[in-house]
Amino acid sequence: MSASGSQLRVDYKPSGEGYIHNVPRRRVRRRFWLLLGVAAVGGGAFQFFSVSAANIGHSYAAAPTPAQTATVTPLPAVPAPTPASAPIAAAAAAAPLPSGAQTLKLSVRRGDTLGRLFADNHLNRADLAAIMHLGGDTAQLRYIHSGETINVVHDANGHVLALSLRLDDAHRLEVRQAVSGYQAQVAEIPVEISAAYAHGVIENSLFDAAGRAGLADQETMQLIHLFGWDIDFAHDIRSGDSFSVLYQKIHREGRPVTDGPILAAEFTTGAKTFRIVRFTTPNGDSGYYTPDGRSVRKALLRAPVAYTRISSGFSMHRMNPVLHIIRPHYGVDYAAPMGTPIVAAGDGRVVFVGRKEGFGRCVIINNGGGYSTLYAHMSRFRKGEHIGSHVKQDEVIGYVGESGEATGPHLHYQIMVDGVPRNPRTVKLPSAAPVAVAYRPEFTRDLDVLLAQLSNAGETRVATTTASSNTAKVSIAH
Repeated sequence: MSASGSQLRVDYKPSGEGYIHNVPRRRVRRRFWLLLGVAAVGGGAFQFFSVSAANIGHSYAAAPTPAQTATVTPLPAVPAPTPASAPIAAAAAAAPLPSGAQTLKLSVRRGDTLGRLFADNHLNRADLAAIMHLGGDTAQLRYIHSGETINVVHDANGHVLALSLRLDDAHRLEVRQAVSGYQAQVAEIPVEISAAYAHGVIENSLFDAAGRAGLADQETMQLIHLFGWDIDFAHDIRSGDSFSVLYQKIHREGRPVTDGPILAAEFTTGAKTFRIVRFTTPNGDSGYYTPDGRSVRKALLRAPVAYTRISSGFSMHRMNPVLHIIRPHYGVDYAAPMGTPIVAAGDGRVVFVGRKEGFGRCVIINNGGGYSTLYAHMSRFRKGEHIGSHVKQDEVIGYVGESGEATGPHLHYQIMVDGVPRNPRTVKLPSAAPVAVAYRPEFTRDLDVLLAQLSNAGETRVATTTASSNTAKVSIAH
């Protein structure tokens, strides 16, 4: 037997677990002995026993179980205690909080339980019992941790009107009093997006300058990827080169979560300046383009592997390190650790996969338009790869090895144009599709706005920081 939720009293152990006191049952027993004494004095013992038995049976039958009082809905509800001294008005579930409501921030310290925090702050413990009996998501309130903050909205008498706890960077537990009792849900914390600006002048390295400009590594890698089609960051970067970046910063409740995509960027190396902007079509497809609408992305990659160094370049007269004879080297060797993933340089169809003379394990892809690419000395192929397989740019096709005529782990990479080998580092690569004519008006509008923001941020929002003489000189703004 159990009593209704509004009649249960819950106390909490130091561990945070609760135990229930069955209040109605004790009240029935007290009523029984009181009536027995009155009946005995008045001489109506028989009548008393018959009536009391009926009343007791009625009391037990009328007391619903917690399962009966809980509403089976996506947001489970349990009635909250409503003392006569401070009645809570019956309102809609999403009704606004009373004007006299107060917000209390409970800072969790080591060893704290929610029961202790409620007691220390004179909050109604019966309200806590009702909230905990919701079950489901509210069970997480039993395991609060030091450093967390629980927000409680209460009235002047300490009765809880709402409660919330941040569960992680993206979610928050929300409990609110409704007409049927308390309701709980795990809500996604909305993100707040703002634009940020960074500018750097390279003295030692791009990563050094980017770090001082406030760019996270992921933003720096995106910058390299976007300009990597036109700039060889391993060989072309010089002291004095500079960059400016307009990008997104994403917050939740004032806390930084991550940096969003780059919106616009400018990179100056030597006498050349490159600019790109991000454009999203009305259909939701996003890409990066030059100011004249050409896609930044090329149809082929110059280096389809994350390499540590170029161990051998394209040459018509190269001494073969294995055969020790001079013969042409129709590709570029990218040295990389054994097992490093190799990706397809562009969309295409696999026309060869297997062992091929001195190339060892080799893959050849027909990329269309007269272009084809060759990848050699692999340690293994991607599982399931076969002749006729269709691949997408950046899709893994194999892994670095030293099969065939190789003196160490590396990728031998070739680009052929109409069957003729070309230097992957210098050949003119075909571009991806430009901005569609139908989207040109929207692109021009976004282009003007983004480039103006990039320019104005550099002129009016930049706060300069001083670096030591042997580090990057960087201007930053956030």
